[in-house]
Amino acid sequence: MTIAISAVVPVKDEAGNVGPLAREIAAALAGEAHEIIFVDDGSSDGTAQALAALKAEIPQLRVLRHSRNLGQSRGIRSGVQAARGAIIVTLDGDGQNDPADIPRLLAALAPGVGMVSGVRVKRQDSASRRLASKLGNRLRSAMLGDGATDTGCGLKAFRRDAFLDLPYFDHIHRFLIALVQRDGWKVAYVPVNHRPRLTGASKYTNLGRLLVSVHDLLGVRWLQRRHRGPAGTQEL
Repeated sequence: MTIAISAVVPVKDEAGNVGPLAREIAAALAGEAHEIIFVDDGSSDGTAQALAALKAEIPQLRVLRHSRNLGQSRGIRSGVQAARGAIIVTLDGDGQNDPADIPRLLAALAPGVGMVSGVRVKRQDSASRRLASKLGNRLRSAMLGDGATDTGCGLKAFRRDAFLDLPYFDHIHRFLIALVQRDGWKVAYVPVNHRPRLTGASKYTNLGRLLVSVHDLLGVRWLQRRHRGPAGTQEL
């Protein structure tokens, strides 16, 4: 069977979340020719074992594992590179993204649209994290002009070839909207549900995000300015 949709989920120390999340993704994509790729990014708990045990229950499940922790962006990239589907759906591995929203994102992936990004409604995060995200989105939008209000939402649907055409760097997952637009694609937005984390702990801190974001913003702005737009190549 030809795979049309590949769901890619990077995870790090999420042993208690991967089972329920994988089952929800399978239910959301039932009836579609799909695969579900979990990328274990060097977990030190029982995440890899939990995923391996799920393979007998969920035939569409594939499990990749990094030998060491390389970060969320590398996890997404490894999953997309291994994917067989032309359409990719990404979700965070903490279970806060709701797989039930996936069909609405796929429906919005119209011709000319390279990516559909979820926009979290009623975020189930701490007040400090919501404030930091709001300020960060304002700064990023002012510098990059991408018009996005929630680049931190891990629930996205996009064309595999559009992603693989992007210049890769660590933390690229925070700037996918601006870079997809840079390559001439439209980006659509869909309001999505956001749920509380049930188990485990976040791998990010507000300060940690701020420190890396400043350098990354300058780098992405440079990439925007050095790009001359789609070539529009035709063979004669």
